Amino acid sequence: YRIYRAVLGGVFAVSCMALMGVLYYRIDSSIPSVINVRAGEAESLHLGIPARGEIVSVSDQGVSNIPQGAVDIDLSKTFTLKTALESGYRMQVKLFGFITLKNVDIQVIEDQELIPVGAPIGIYVKTDGVLVVGTGEFQGPDGVSYSPGKYILKSGDYVRKVNGQAVTEKDDFIQRMKDSGGQPVVLTIEREGELMDVEITPQRDATGDYKIGVWVRDNAQGVGTMTYIDGQGNFGALGHGITDTDTGMLMPLGDGAVMGASVKTVKKGSAGQPGELKGSFDLEHDRGELYANTDRGVFGVMEDFDFTGSAVPVAAPGEVRTGGAVIRANVSGDGVEEYAIEITRVLEQTGVQNLLLRVTDQRLIDQTGGIVQGMSGSPILQEGKIIGAVTHVFVNNPAKGYGIFIENMLDQ
Repeated sequence: YRIYRAVLGGVFAVSCMALMGVLYYRIDSSIPSVINVRAGEAESLHLGIPARGEIVSVSDQGVSNIPQGAVDIDLSKTFTLKTALESGYRMQVKLFGFITLKNVDIQVIEDQELIPVGAPIGIYVKTDGVLVVGTGEFQGPDGVSYSPGKYILKSGDYVRKVNGQAVTEKDDFIQRMKDSGGQPVVLTIEREGELMDVEITPQRDATGDYKIGVWVRDNAQGVGTMTYIDGQGNFGALGHGITDTDTGMLMPLGDGAVMGASVKTVKKGSAGQPGELKGSFDLEHDRGELYANTDRGVFGVMEDFDFTGSAVPVAAPGEVRTGGAVIRANVSGDGVEEYAIEITRVLEQTGVQNLLLRVTDQRLIDQTGGIVQGMSGSPILQEGKIIGAVTHVFVNNPAKGYGIFIENMLDQ
């Protein structure tokens, strides 16, 4: 009986620890590392987590509702911050009031205005290294099947170097395998953020060329929608990153360019069959360059831009509400138009899926069925402010989709 009680007590203790671990992780992942608030404005924030936050005014030189010292806040409820531009704040999040979870910087920003674009652009991304899409077998001159790369390389690896020399193009990588003469080669690869060296011995195929039995890729290209541009030509697009079609992994940016594009045809979406904007662009004439490919979008600088429209204020996440809004998009090739949507739900303020939306404009439903591939990045406006961008469509209901807060795109 004592042994039974001891075992039962041990299981209970382990279960409690596991539950605490899961609770800790879920709360920690839902807390942003940085919260942006506008100077001099009372902003309502709702993190909705069962924890308390102690906000400390690091330096207070203006009018705010946070005095010198510390303010204790219940983070499960909506709270209001009014900050001064020259002030600095930090919030320590505590579980049960005494277990420190995270330190959050509260950054005070000035008002910002952006031009909501909504125009199609051509995007070309060249990877930093060559991406391993998969491994396979080939037949040698002796009729035997070989797969030198199997169990050494795997889908999602990026090959950075061959025998210590940088490699950036697929053709270059293939040629180096051919030139190996069957001698072992050392590949420097990046796997899940870690660099490592692996050794592989190429084998001859039926034609006599040396191979290691991998499929690789070095670039991606397509049509998307530009979300915004500022007065200096800095822009953001897509609202999500460019990922490899086979591996689903974010493609590290080695180089990239943006071109003007035009919509030629529309494949209308239906339940279970996502639609698509089909367009064209000229790879020979860049209009700008990319400097980042992140999970919040692609970002770059336009060398010359002629997008029409006036700059509008940027909305903070706390200003976004459910209800009517519009998106700007070009789905006909005749120019950018505004289409009515409804914000059906405001989700968490962090991450990339911040809004649930539904297309209500019958014109857009008639043309596209709702949201289609190529519309990612279409800016969302509400009450005269840019609040975010369209990112994804619901496969089973193309009239519905997700959006990202514009602040989260700017904070990439």
